[in-house]
Amino acid sequence: MAQEQAQARSRATNKIALASLSAMVAETTTFPIDITKTRLQLHATARPVSAFQVATDIIRKQGVTGLYKGLSPALLRHLFYTPIRTVGYEQLRHAFISHDNHSLSLPSKALIGGISGVIAQVVASPADLVKVRMQADARMVSQGLEPRYAGSLDALTKIINTEGFKGLWRGVFPNIQRAFLVNMGELACYDHAKHFVIHNQIASDNIYAHTLASMMSGLTATSISCPADVVKTRMMNQVVNEDGSYKYRNSFDCLIKTVRFEGFRALWKGFFPTWARLGPWQFVFWVSYEKFRLIAGLPSF
Repeated sequence: MAQEQAQARSRATNKIALASLSAMVAETTTFPIDITKTRLQLHATARPVSAFQVATDIIRKQGVTGLYKGLSPALLRHLFYTPIRTVGYEQLRHAFISHDNHSLSLPSKALIGGISGVIAQVVASPADLVKVRMQADARMVSQGLEPRYAGSLDALTKIINTEGFKGLWRGVFPNIQRAFLVNMGELACYDHAKHFVIHNQIASDNIYAHTLASMMSGLTATSISCPADVVKTRMMNQVVNEDGSYKYRNSFDCLIKTVRFEGFRALWKGFFPTWARLGPWQFVFWVSYEKFRLIAGLPSF
């Protein structure tokens, strides 16, 4: 019994390490698309702007390195976020599977995917907040304004000093709403799609099955989560006004004001760069993660 528990802990530790490594590889690869998406969502005007225009403007004003502004807190976030949600999903999936039934229904997978995402996001929310603020700062620099923060550590310190320790979890509710939706679509869809592809002999458990499953899960997660992502980004980026008030009182207020002043389509601002990021991100992550697991002697996800 003790030996089995030690082996289980060792497998869980290996999964956590491999998930962190795979996530950092995927995040570094796709981060320029993420910063383009964030700038688009912060573009609160009725005049339409394309992702290509935003990316070109960043490179022209800040150079190629401007596309990686805020990468360090993003990597820090994934040290916590991705291992908790992926390993947590596997643990919950294993707990819900009975001896008579060796698989779960799609709604059940969606539920445990959402729960795993919520837990992970609560833990990683401070790093996510710093990442969004740093990305927004780069936009201010491009407009000739002084940046609010000198770096990630400075951002963390100033947020605590001006907004209190609770300020690190500003926007946590729209954040967990988005995390529930993203992981409901991402984890559940990848799991279900991969087993569908393998069961129907479209491909064996290899890079082809992983690629098809990641494409399906990326599209599903983006479609479901984009409105929550827009609200989350705007809630996390707002700061205290001189009179002590905020532009948005809560997530619902942000949702209503966005639709009222910019139209219903504004909720899907950044959809294509989000999809363009989630697709490659999931491809790099899942292919890397599955390969690392194989090398480490762990079973497929």
